[in-house]
Amino acid sequence: MSEKKVILKKHEEHRIVNGHLWVFSNEVFKIEQEPESGDIVSVYDGKNTLFGFGFYNKHSLIAVRILSQNPIADLKELFRQRLQAADQLRNTFYPERQAYRMVFSESDFLPGLIIDKYKNTFVLQVYSAGMERNLAMLVEILRDDFSAQNIFTMHEEYFRRMEGLPSENQILLGNQPDEVISDGSLLYEIDFSQTQKTGFYFDQSDNRFFIEKVVKDKSVLDAFCNSGGFGLHAFKGGAASVDFVDSSSTELEKAKKNYLLNQFTNPVEFHKRDVFEYLEMSDQQNRKWDVVCIDPPAFAKNKKTLKTAEKGYEKLNRLALKATKANGYLVTSSCSFHLKKNEFLSLISKAAVKEGKKIQLVHFNEASIDHPKLSTMEETSYLKFAVFRVFE
Repeated sequence: MSEKKVILKKHEEHRIVNGHLWVFSNEVFKIEQEPESGDIVSVYDGKNTLFGFGFYNKHSLIAVRILSQNPIADLKELFRQRLQAADQLRNTFYPERQAYRMVFSESDFLPGLIIDKYKNTFVLQVYSAGMERNLAMLVEILRDDFSAQNIFTMHEEYFRRMEGLPSENQILLGNQPDEVISDGSLLYEIDFSQTQKTGFYFDQSDNRFFIEKVVKDKSVLDAFCNSGGFGLHAFKGGAASVDFVDSSSTELEKAKKNYLLNQFTNPVEFHKRDVFEYLEMSDQQNRKWDVVCIDPPAFAKNKKTLKTAEKGYEKLNRLALKATKANGYLVTSSCSFHLKKNEFLSLISKAAVKEGKKIQLVHFNEASIDHPKLSTMEETSYLKFAVFRVFE
């Protein structure tokens, strides 16, 4: 069979040489042998230098996702080795856990594939035509090598649409059971029929543990609480009380269940409110907390919405600073990739100046260890997590 080639334009190979794993469609000079989406193609520059092999997608801005610098003799064996390496990494850092992000796409050299493990249940997100074509192969490996009993997809439609893939989810093995998992300290009930993303936000796991250091005997606000992770860890750290706030009654109900599941008895309140409105109301009532945690959804899905998102983040952090007592802590996050670390910290500083507050950055982190990053691909780094001491 003739080799299916993607040939790059002149001077477009530098990112690939330096370890980036995406070839964009506007970097392509010529395509030979008419590959179909999902085919493995070889990538060359105009001087016929071979750079690697990857999944092709004619419908995506990402024309090729590099899999390997070497010819792929056995795709299933390559998948198996990389899945094992990915799982081994998580077991090294989380030996006590049976639930974590097992595969983080390009960061684990499995481009376009995310796998979250919940004991023997595996939830997949697939954003590559090549991974989509080879789903049956992945299911076999997860079943045979990782004792998977249930495998299903919970895609984000936005990213599927960008890849030209259908948005419907599938049960690939077993069924879709509820699970009770541990993050190494606390229990969470996961109802996959009523959930966001894949069921649990593993990316904040390490950061939830961190806040235990600053909450003892303090009042805590957990805004955009989702299933209650930050507030629950506040209780674990000895918080006097927690207010959970979320606009979703479903998420608040999960937080309540998890509060009871972990047998906490500390004073608690659950508020079904828009967080902006709740913070504005708290300002009017001069209500404040010792520790204010805000973990909003991504305000910027793309570059076009970044300016609007920045205004939203600044307003949110201004309101959160108003709600933080003197000598208290603001715990703030952004999961918008397009908002970079320096800009994120800068807008919080601007918010503090406008509110007449002095702030001291005491901790900064990104996503948890089960979300490794490639230094050659800034796209693998998205979460910003900052803890500030707040002074009047």
